[in-house]
Amino acid sequence: MSITADYHLHSSFSGDSDTPMEDMIRQGIALGLTQMCFTEHNDFDYPVTDATPAGLFELNPDSYLYEWIKCKEKYQEQIHLCFGVELGLQPHLARQNAAFAKACEYDFIIASSHICNGKDPYYPAFYEGRSQEDAYREYFESILENLKHFSNFDVYGHLDYVVRYGPSREEGYSYELYREILDRILDKLLEMEKGIEINTSALARGMREPNPCAGILKRYRALGGEIITVGSDAHATAQIAHAFDRAADILKDCGFRYYTTFERRSPSFHKL
Repeated sequence: MSITADYHLHSSFSGDSDTPMEDMIRQGIALGLTQMCFTEHNDFDYPVTDATPAGLFELNPDSYLYEWIKCKEKYQEQIHLCFGVELGLQPHLARQNAAFAKACEYDFIIASSHICNGKDPYYPAFYEGRSQEDAYREYFESILENLKHFSNFDVYGHLDYVVRYGPSREEGYSYELYREILDRILDKLLEMEKGIEINTSALARGMREPNPCAGILKRYRALGGEIITVGSDAHATAQIAHAFDRAADILKDCGFRYYTTFERRSPSFHKL
């Protein structure tokens, strides 16, 4: 396995995982990882439903940090652990997210779009009453709007997250179909000197391509993008480092020769 750092991981400190951090670490060690970065969810103003009570995705950074320090010390001879967070962006939350990001000394911050105009594309309601193409386009437009309001992050997570959950998922979807808006997003990220991730969760769900798809990855590289982290988006031990060999092949095919890790918000590059 040429990629030995998983930089998108969730434990029981995230509202949608019940896996203890220590279990995740032990599995990472067993898989031969040299680095793991926990990126617990923080999504302010996540829509409240019976399934998602208020505050479900609001992180307690103090308890998270306390457990992370204990694990870092316990396993320091076996694996290098980094302290990260995945911030769910919405334009009206820019100041709140900025304050949250500054409150702890994170090694790494993923910015993600989980909520688009008040709805999570995870749920069918996001797609009701319109075409899949219109829904996907609205999601991409919301990313560009987030980038106008918030900049304290290192990479943007799963850029085409919406494709995981659309009525036809990746059928009928391609970079070329949304090229105009996707190029604007990539140009903005490069202007901001930010990276992206290759997220293998879609592959674990049986999809043909990761998030984002190879077309976006190839275009980002062609535009001069170099910063790319690799994450499984694991919420349980069985998902850690899923399809990392395939991710390495995809990155190489798209023109990448290195993948990225972060510590104290500073990137390091590792040969694929």
